[in-house]
Amino acid sequence: MPLLLVFILPSCNKEDPKPVPFKPTTYSLTIPPGFPTQLNIPEDNPMTVEGIELGRYLFYDTRLAGRANEGKYMSCSSCHIQQNSFVIGMPRPHPFGLDGIPTHHAMLPIINLVWNPGTFGWNGGVVSIEEDVLAVITDPAEFGSTYAKVENSIKEIPGYPALFEKAFGTKDVSVERIAKAIAQFVRTLITSDSKFDRYLRGEVQLTQSELNGFVLFTTEEGADCFHCHGGAGNPLFTTHLFYNNGKDTVFTDPSDRYSLTNDPMDRGAYKATSLRNIEYTSPYMHDGRYTSLDEVIDMYAHNLHWSPWINPLMHHIATGGNQLMPSEKEDLKAFLYSLSDAGFIHNPAFGPPDKFPDEKYQYNE
Repeated sequence: MPLLLVFILPSCNKEDPKPVPFKPTTYSLTIPPGFPTQLNIPEDNPMTVEGIELGRYLFYDTRLAGRANEGKYMSCSSCHIQQNSFVIGMPRPHPFGLDGIPTHHAMLPIINLVWNPGTFGWNGGVVSIEEDVLAVITDPAEFGSTYAKVENSIKEIPGYPALFEKAFGTKDVSVERIAKAIAQFVRTLITSDSKFDRYLRGEVQLTQSELNGFVLFTTEEGADCFHCHGGAGNPLFTTHLFYNNGKDTVFTDPSDRYSLTNDPMDRGAYKATSLRNIEYTSPYMHDGRYTSLDEVIDMYAHNLHWSPWINPLMHHIATGGNQLMPSEKEDLKAFLYSLSDAGFIHNPAFGPPDKFPDEKYQYNE
């Protein structure tokens, strides 16, 4: 009787190995001494090392607008220039988009936005950085593009899909993920090492002029700036609130704070901007009407205009201004200059990458 040999073969129905779970590297944001501990970071867009890296590439990539086939290039950095504390700066009070259409308002610096409570823009009408990025894509005064053009532009660039996978667990490029990545990078743009910061930390001393200006800044009988812009107790140097500050008596701008709230006291009201790096962020006011700090200081000293909608915190309106003397104006300006953070505007971590994902692309604004 023949011997029956039985061979036991290994099963080919073994379970496939489990996929490696997507786990990007958590980015720990360092809160500077004295700064608020409550941060505005959406739950659906936590900050990660990979997301910030991707966001920095996208922020500086002039192909982002999706109109390279027309010979038109624009990125966030085309207008948000690091050396100007991320505004476009002079001589253009109003930036203009790829089709030459000017923006409605002058620019606000995109600094310390991780502490913005959700009232972005001059009238507070934008609720998040992510929303703002999405609006830029289609705004005729900015990219003047479409979501599809932007997505197609980025997904066709070698290296980007792999970066999206590292940041979001998928190679699929979408405008939502683009906006999230850029928002993560923007939330790292923290300025907190001015001379005044070092003074508060006991590292340096202010000059007598700077100290005099600080006193003027923080007293009602002086320049009376602190109610709207904060001070030593508010290191952001903005309340994130909106004020009619006496620039005008007639209000026709369809995009002031009143356009959102319908509160009569919001006519002609705009955000009190952060005064950090104010030395670098000319021109000033929502319409860019002033090109120098001297002009701004003179306005608050002698050229305030009463209207029924003036903010009650404008305590010097009855006299047309705080009536600072020339020496006091110089002291106040010296203090405002002490809020400049030169290290921030030269920090290479906030500037353009040395190489982009496809490595052949050369950044050139």
